[in-house]
Amino acid sequence: MRTTSKWALVSNVLVLACGLALSGCGGEPPDELDPASALGGDEWLDDGPPPGEEAVDEELGSTSEGVSDMPAFQLPFPCGQVWAGQTRTNHSPQNSVDFNRNDDIGDAVVASAAGKITRVGNEGNTSYGRWIEIDHGNGYRSRYAHLNSQLVSVGQSVSKGQKIGTVGNTGGSTGAHLHYEVRRNGIAIRPVFNGATAFFYGTKNYTSKNSCSGSGGGGGTSVTGTVNTSGINLTVRADASTSSAAVGSVADGAKVTITCQKNGTSVTGTYGTSTLWDFIGNGYVSDAYVSTGSDGQVAPTCK
Repeated sequence: MRTTSKWALVSNVLVLACGLALSGCGGEPPDELDPASALGGDEWLDDGPPPGEEAVDEELGSTSEGVSDMPAFQLPFPCGQVWAGQTRTNHSPQNSVDFNRNDDIGDAVVASAAGKITRVGNEGNTSYGRWIEIDHGNGYRSRYAHLNSQLVSVGQSVSKGQKIGTVGNTGGSTGAHLHYEVRRNGIAIRPVFNGATAFFYGTKNYTSKNSCSGSGGGGGTSVTGTVNTSGINLTVRADASTSSAAVGSVADGAKVTITCQKNGTSVTGTYGTSTLWDFIGNGYVSDAYVSTGSDGQVAPTCK
């Protein structure tokens, strides 16, 4: 369930005085990097699988680490993003994970491993709502439920880290979040992210390492963005901070090549408030002023 922290409400007032990224105020809301604490101890609720799709859970207390034929699953979010993941005994299936962070509706959901799309379903106002299933081979399938949008079709092959949909609040959900599960030969197993089994039971933060590569100034997969400042130039800075030295500027409407991204000081701009900064060759610009056609991180994390 998506909530709004008191810190987020205060920051919305403070940013009114901050102005453009050219001279921003700095100061990073703690819920950006610690969503588990920001969301508190609430238990998130949702409906289970639709009739006929129920799964028996693997023996409770077991782990899924070290299974030789298991794909190298990663978090179902772009590289570098931090999400609170909750597991609980009344979840259906019990071995699934609910992911949440503030203001997450519409955020990108990506494939946790490469595979082929086997289901693009819509259960209406019940169960999973809009959901997707990916077959990864050797009996492994992953599911992504309560989506706001679905960007793939049945039979389509997808790569690890490829965007497949967006976080939503469809189906039997009490608030925007992503329901994620992994099944092996029809049995729900405890998900593994970056070689480690998910935490059971409770809520903890996870940082995505999905398709991470590259470093500041080169390497990895680049992404093209468009600067939008409503007319003025956007300052390029030596580091991901409004207090860092200016090393240049880019004009409103300019196309920029983003080679990597990382979190820095919080800036409010054309596209809302963001701690994400884009490395564009000679320095960093705030992602709050750059359109890439997708919310959240879209390029590798800068080292």
